[in-house]
Amino acid sequence: MISDVQLKVTDAKHFDQAKEVSSNYTDAQKSKIANAAKQFESMLTGMMLKSMDKTTDGMFGSDSFGGDYFSSIFENQMASMISKNKSLGIADILYKKITGENLDDKASASELLKLLNNEKIELKKSDNENTTITPSVKATNRLDKYDDIINEASSSYGVDKNLIKSVILTESAANEKAVSSAKAKGLMQLIDSTASNMGVKNVWDPKENIFGGTKYLSQMLRKYNGNMNLALASYNAGPENVQKYGGVPPFEETKNYIKRVIGYFNHLNGEDNGNERSL
Repeated sequence: MISDVQLKVTDAKHFDQAKEVSSNYTDAQKSKIANAAKQFESMLTGMMLKSMDKTTDGMFGSDSFGGDYFSSIFENQMASMISKNKSLGIADILYKKITGENLDDKASASELLKLLNNEKIELKKSDNENTTITPSVKATNRLDKYDDIINEASSSYGVDKNLIKSVILTESAANEKAVSSAKAKGLMQLIDSTASNMGVKNVWDPKENIFGGTKYLSQMLRKYNGNMNLALASYNAGPENVQKYGGVPPFEETKNYIKRVIGYFNHLNGEDNGNERSL
């Protein structure tokens, strides 16, 4: 286990001894290499932080209740932050050794990740496959205004455009000014913490809201290997509850939410297949 590793940090000179590889990679392959290099740097940074933390009995002291748990969370977050800012430069070294190019010369980390996310997610539906729900005319007309943004978000994060539309219809009925009792806001009903984590600065801006919601949805889909039910349950009730109950939580609200999203999704796919819109 990583927690048992004693890491001695010297320098990164040994990376320079790696054999230079001269090969042509596609952009998608390069984005995967860059992502793997950054994950390795994050893991290595986490090991360093754990090693240093042991000498001080942890951030919260050896006798604190839950100190080990919170120290671990802090270490992981710090490792991720450090690797994203490339303070160690290990990801750059690895990337160059494999591709022969500088990471910064190709694209920023966010751009590379966007290329990686451009690979479409294969959706898996175990329930509600035949359920169809027709949205209201007003909601459909409001939604049509955001087609270009939705298509762009779909391309950027690899999420089916009709799934994005279905979430918007379920969350806000395509009302960009919608606010829930839980203070979720905008088209995809982002709470402040999720909006911040997804890089959304103005939750009321339709493009930022849709991109933030789609980014989070793509993370949940990847987390559950394309299982739409689990991804939607996480979007509605939080991944903590999905983990707690080992699947879709036994909440009526969440069950109805999933049925509604998939119902809209099936309806929109029917339209795309040439079916006439039912008003």
